[in-house]
Amino acid sequence: MNFDSPSFLFFFLPVLLILEALLRSTRAKNCLLCLAGLVFYAFGELWALGLLLASALTNWLLGLLALRHGRAAVLLAAVLNLGLLAACKYLGFFGQGLALLGVGLSLPDIIAPAGVSFFTFKGISYVVDAARGSAPPARSFGRALLYISFLPEVMSGPLSRYPDFEAQLSSRRRTAEDTAAGLRRFVLGLSKKLLFSGGAAAVADAAYSAGPALDARLAWLGAAAYCLQLYFDFSGYSDMAIGLGRALGFRCPENFHRPYAAVSIADFWRRWHISLSLWFRDYLYIPLGGSRRGRLRTAANKFLVFALCGLWHGANLTFLLWGAWHGLLSALESLGVLDVKRWRRCAAGRLLSRIYTLLAVLLGFAMFRAPSVGEGFALISAMFTRWDFTVEGSLVLQGALGGWAVFVLLLGALCCAPLPALMDRLRGGKAGPALEAASYVLCVPLLALCFAAMASGGFAPFIYFQF
Repeated sequence: MNFDSPSFLFFFLPVLLILEALLRSTRAKNCLLCLAGLVFYAFGELWALGLLLASALTNWLLGLLALRHGRAAVLLAAVLNLGLLAACKYLGFFGQGLALLGVGLSLPDIIAPAGVSFFTFKGISYVVDAARGSAPPARSFGRALLYISFLPEVMSGPLSRYPDFEAQLSSRRRTAEDTAAGLRRFVLGLSKKLLFSGGAAAVADAAYSAGPALDARLAWLGAAAYCLQLYFDFSGYSDMAIGLGRALGFRCPENFHRPYAAVSIADFWRRWHISLSLWFRDYLYIPLGGSRRGRLRTAANKFLVFALCGLWHGANLTFLLWGAWHGLLSALESLGVLDVKRWRRCAAGRLLSRIYTLLAVLLGFAMFRAPSVGEGFALISAMFTRWDFTVEGSLVLQGALGGWAVFVLLLGALCCAPLPALMDRLRGGKAGPALEAASYVLCVPLLALCFAAMASGGFAPFIYFQF
């Protein structure tokens, strides 16, 4: 079951909202939400539910241990959670590496359950926060289980922190305004996924499967289309998760803030997948020394963190190279080699910083999307060298831009800039009554278009489910 599936939209979601509204006590609501999260997650694979339960129980016990033996609990949490993550995602990858070294050890390639990268990171932060005294660990297993299995976040985040989450378990109030604003946010996320991400995906897939017909036109178009696809897919999921959370009375952390308006790589990561960026900052970068030990150490810490962030996304060298690329540029920015702060002192420099950031992000995502390193470099090379257009390339380009593709790409590109700014105003209550009312009216045709897309198109899972 997924947020954009008919079973969720027409049965699971309305039943959950009605039952949650009928229950009076907060404790009963919490029990309902915990059960709902487990049932929702169990629709994937039943064995994965057992894994989530075992992870939640282990981290709950380690949180209690952290009250007296903080270091030991944190070490065990890191070993057990990262060990689980490695077993689920990287055994086959390690086996391939050993084979290259001549070691004939066969390791199974396990299909990782959805959300494992997120609930293991949640578990680590839960134990670390308990050891630091940021918030006392849950005395009951049910509260810790609800945090780990919270329905809006269980599959792909955002990565909330237990201190923030715990404060809402006992004292929260779901108003009609919260429900309406949450459902509006949910519909916006659904439209991003079904109306924009799918159209951009068709163009990106055509470019990446062009083979010998690949030329500079297709390469640039495919790379740009994938940037739009990834943004609309993941920010759409985040909007749906945050909107669902608010409709249930919770405030989930924001995950995107106009990322393609960034003026540096560091700025990009303050806007893109914000909850993951903050997780790596607080639980890896700062413990490594952060920026407190000189410029070279700061640059090295940033490179390591980004490389590990890339590897977190999956067992493929393409992800590692993508992370290393961002780490390299971030390190060069911190060293002043790429002095983006100086560039922004004039209008031309501000334009240059935006172009540099967009180009760097686009090239990185071109490798991120590629099935292999060789194919990634082939597409990037074609962007700058394959200017000899052929009939085959023109036919692929014509097919990629057929139907509604051009309209989707143009409208999607426009939505990357003004739409997030509009949503910022709506979330902050600064839109004014007329714009506020118009936003709700707009949800009706958007929802109708989403239902039409569901009826006419095939199912495409959220991209970040694979991470």
